[in-house]
Amino acid sequence: MILDKNINPERDLYYLGSILIDILQKKESKEIDYMDLYISINNTKEITINLYSLTLDWLFILGLIAKGKKGKIKICF
Repeated sequence: MILDKNINPERDLYYLGSILIDILQKKESKEIDYMDLYISINNTKEITINLYSLTLDWLFILGLIAKGKKGKIKICF
C-alpha cells in the first residue's frame, strides 16, 4: 500500500522515495548500483530490502528512474 493512515509515515513510499531522490541527486554519476544505493539509504534511514524494492518500483512507475546498463539504476531527472 502506498499510503495508509495506520502505519508510520516514515514507512510510506512517498517519504522513502523522497529520501532516495535526495540521495540520487547528490550522486555525480547518472547510474548507480542497486546494492550501493541500498547501502546509502540504509545509512540515512534503516529499511528492509523489500521496502527498498517497493520504493524503487514506485520511482520507476513515476518515471524518475529506469534500468541502466548492467542492471544499474539510471536517474531520469
